[in-house]
Amino acid sequence: MSPRKLSMDDLNRLSVEDFKNVEKNPFVFVLDDIRSLNNVGSVFRTADAFRVQKIYLCGLTGTPPHRDITKTALGADESVEWEHSSDALALVQKLKSEGYKIAALEQAEGSVMLNDFDPHVSDRYAFVLGNEVFGVSDSLIEQCDVCLEIPQFGTKHSLNVSVSAGIVAWDFVSKILKK
Repeated sequence: MSPRKLSMDDLNRLSVEDFKNVEKNPFVFVLDDIRSLNNVGSVFRTADAFRVQKIYLCGLTGTPPHRDITKTALGADESVEWEHSSDALALVQKLKSEGYKIAALEQAEGSVMLNDFDPHVSDRYAFVLGNEVFGVSDSLIEQCDVCLEIPQFGTKHSLNVSVSAGIVAWDFVSKILKK
């Protein structure tokens, strides 16, 4: 028997209201100075797919409602909880004081390759994603418990920020679900 594409009814997705009330996975995204509103919308969509607790939109990162965010979020800007913070450093320090493990996605000295990252199921994580050109700021990296690096094998030195968010979300959720 050949595969059959599933219909929307077959997928049995949660309603926005049900999503808001269901238990989330123990992580948040911190987006710092993300210029592209399409990237922001894409991260919202990824956050919905992996039941992220919350997205923090920091610095110059755009916020909903905005047509470019909505265009790529496809409604996830309505389901995923979010908050704007003008100061990413203060936010990260607050999250750290609340017990979050802070993990920047950045190529840095001493970074841990994502495939070697072993999250603890009892911990909550804040994954920090930085500006599309400059990455995560040094001041934020200094606050991190770990820098995670996505292994790459081509000629480019980085991935799109929304792609990176999707990779780290899938990696994290797949690892904690196995525990």
